[in-house]
Amino acid sequence: MELTVITGMSGAGKSGAMGVYEDAGWFCIDNLPPRMLPGLADLFALEGAPVERVAVVCDLRGGAWFEELTRQLDRLAATEGVAARVLFLDASDETLLNRFRETRRRHPLSTGGSIVEAIERERALLAFVRERADVVVDTTGMRNSDLRREVGDQIADPTKRPHLQVSFTSFGFKHGALRDADLLFDVRFLPNPFYVEELAPLTGLDEPVASYVAQAPGKAEFMAALEDLLDLLLPAFAAEGRRHLVVGVGCTGGRHRSVAISEALTKRYQAQGYDAATTHRDIAKSA
Repeated sequence: MELTVITGMSGAGKSGAMGVYEDAGWFCIDNLPPRMLPGLADLFALEGAPVERVAVVCDLRGGAWFEELTRQLDRLAATEGVAARVLFLDASDETLLNRFRETRRRHPLSTGGSIVEAIERERALLAFVRERADVVVDTTGMRNSDLRREVGDQIADPTKRPHLQVSFTSFGFKHGALRDADLLFDVRFLPNPFYVEELAPLTGLDEPVASYVAQAPGKAEFMAALEDLLDLLLPAFAAEGRRHLVVGVGCTGGRHRSVAISEALTKRYQAQGYDAATTHRDIAKSA
């Protein structure tokens, strides 16, 4: 079992870091009291447990319980079958002060005094944790995408976790455009199999329709250009820290052309090692 404890300064990006783990398929828990860490490890280390990778956030929101973090980390280090790591998020005092001013959130150690004093006190209280952290990430000057990339590069194992999940989703424009698409392509310029009597009741999952679309005028040129574009964009999105991308492919009814092209794209990018899947939103709707 892999267990990562995410901790650090308030406002340094712990929530963003946890999002990286969550997108990579880790079981995530926010604001866990350190005393519960050994019990959590024992639970998920049981043979047959469905969870193998856990990320938890432990910070000063836990109050007096947080002081037990060092002792509980020592217990984890002695637990057989558990690989525990500590990720510490830090930032300059000025950066943290500006972030609290922008968000207008209350600092967990602020009791009516200044935020500057609360930051100084928190830094002193966390010095012992920062000292024993396996990885320290300074988020000063980082955008959210920079943080995601930094955490992914330093913590995630690229041989075990997909960098980018790509969902190729077919749909029909007459049923409404795909609202959650990151990229959207319109293939209504291709000849419509709906107007071929023997193909109309079929879908793009059927070989006769797939062959018809594959041989359609302009299809080869379109696919070559689209694949060149996706070959450029998918690695760029992954480098920016994206973990999921929805590529919409639309035709008129969402049953023929868009289905066949989505299936072809999925097979191509699966062969390249991407975690690619296909969804057909409107394939079951009446023609």
